[in-house]
Amino acid sequence: MHEVVLTGDDADLTTLPVHLQHGLDGAPYISASIDYARDAESGFTNIGCRRLMLRGPRAAGVDLNAPSDLRALYHAAIARGERMPVAFAVGSHPTDFLAAVAAMAPMDELDVVGAVRGAPVPVVKCVTVDVRVPADAELVLEGYIDERGLVEPEGPYGEYIGYYGLLKSNPVFHLTAITKRRDALFQTVTIGGVRLTFIDTAQLGAAKTEAAIWNVLQHAVREPVAVCCTASSGGMYNVRVSLRQRNPGEARNAIAAVFCSSGDVKHVFVVDDDIDVFSDEQIDWALATRFQADRDFVVRRASVASRSIRRCKGAAPAPRAASTAPSRSARPPAPSSRCRIRRKCPTSAPDPRSCAGRRPRDLSRAHGGARHPRRPRDLARLRQALPAGPAQAPQGRPLCAQRRGMRLTGRKTDDGGRMSHVVRPDSRSSPSSPRPAC
Repeated sequence: MHEVVLTGDDADLTTLPVHLQHGLDGAPYISASIDYARDAESGFTNIGCRRLMLRGPRAAGVDLNAPSDLRALYHAAIARGERMPVAFAVGSHPTDFLAAVAAMAPMDELDVVGAVRGAPVPVVKCVTVDVRVPADAELVLEGYIDERGLVEPEGPYGEYIGYYGLLKSNPVFHLTAITKRRDALFQTVTIGGVRLTFIDTAQLGAAKTEAAIWNVLQHAVREPVAVCCTASSGGMYNVRVSLRQRNPGEARNAIAAVFCSSGDVKHVFVVDDDIDVFSDEQIDWALATRFQADRDFVVRRASVASRSIRRCKGAAPAPRAASTAPSRSARPPAPSSRCRIRRKCPTSAPDPRSCAGRRPRDLSRAHGGARHPRRPRDLARLRQALPAGPAQAPQGRPLCAQRRGMRLTGRKTDDGGRMSHVVRPDSRSSPSSPRPAC
């Protein structure tokens, strides 16, 4: 890996083949980077997956908004008034990603890499930072995350759940060295898009979620049979469990165990062991012929769940849901909740095909990316930017009401640089018509 060592001005992120992954990303992103950081207190090496947004030749944005071990280590370094050394490996052994996303108790996670590989891991110390990384990586970006905290804009980006994420405030990674093989390959993983089943991160998330749930289910119920977390739900939100229920109430215990094993799970479906949870057809059949909503569907509220799914500003947190589909006899109802996400806001799924024929600079200018802080980036600022009128209440009416008002006048509205073409009123849409559902 140290066949080529670049430091100082020779270490340049823009010399790497970094590209836009989605049409409206704020900048080119490195998506396949696995971060390695050393815990100053324990000496353990922590591993995770992190995206890097290029900000210049030797600077990149790092997404540390979500709770993670790296975020905890970073805040501990800030409390000590220190920079946090870190290294990002790009082009890793395929199983290293499984080790990086695994939820583990505090330990040296290089041991986890070796356990998943099934062989000892050759490691090497970085040139400019006190961090050990696998010696068989294609290239490694060495540097530090500065101590200023979450202060610089990062994003937008086509997120793993299939929507664009809003602009965030994140810390900055400063490059000090690039070490690589002489014939290094640059790796990219697929994130987001309209078909989550076929992207890399959804499959990794599903494997991680299933492993965590299976470990808990083995203690919660006597005979769990299989667990499936669908990649089409992002690899963590919809979970299917099959079990042999020996005692009344085991389905309820299984659902409670699933919710306790992962804060990301939203919906749980428990079926008998004769249903293949990996078959959409069999699950659909079980829900159609065995599931009775008045008996098997119960709301479960006041539990902590992920807020990563796109929701309108001001909407109540989505409750978590569960159901059972008994086969031969009625069973006690399982805890559940009804999903009440109200889709009031327009949504758009990241589509890499929209990048064709457009330069990264044009894309970032077009939608108010990180390079253009003066453009509105969220609904609150869009509402402030829109002119006040009869369609806007003093407290601010949802954006769809503004659009309706402009539709009726035949004008256009600018959503952060993206023009929404509207039509003039016809016989089906007039000022006297009922207000359309948004």
